[in-house]
Amino acid sequence: MENIRVVITGTVGAGKSTFVRTASEIDVVEIERKVSDSDTEASFKDTTTVAFDFGRLVLEANKTLYMYGTPGQTRFDFMWDILINGSDAYILLVTANQPNSFSYAQDILSFMNDRVQVPMLIGLTHTDCAGTLPVEEIVKRLGIVNAQHRPPILKVNPQLKPSVLKALRVLIKQIS
Repeated sequence: MENIRVVITGTVGAGKSTFVRTASEIDVVEIERKVSDSDTEASFKDTTTVAFDFGRLVLEANKTLYMYGTPGQTRFDFMWDILINGSDAYILLVTANQPNSFSYAQDILSFMNDRVQVPMLIGLTHTDCAGTLPVEEIVKRLGIVNAQHRPPILKVNPQLKPSVLKALRVLIKQIS
């Protein structure tokens, strides 16, 4: 049996937990806590991931995908380190309508790439919201300048199973 370990990472509120819940065929293990007033996402979320989210998806009879969603806040970056080590691939979710979060997404990208050299995909979320920038502008702001080594970039709606499964198929194809 082949087990594939994929990390779902990204900025606060990008849809990491939702992505894992949508893709998983088991009840997701979510280690979350109530958002405190000092948390930056307090205005739009009731809870925040403090360790990880875990889900599973059987792709074929002999191939299982294990998904680990990371916390979005840097104060939990020790979990990023734990989760990315030993992974087979990762997805970086970027909130396309929040340009002020792009430098943070770039920091997460650098963090992951400093630790592993595995296939990855950039998933742009919230692309149906006002203020969404064009894909090429987002790529530029993420510091991806080499078109030959550019990872796949997809619009992803973490709430829609077909969208999430498409992203996972594109990622898995890179591993094979």
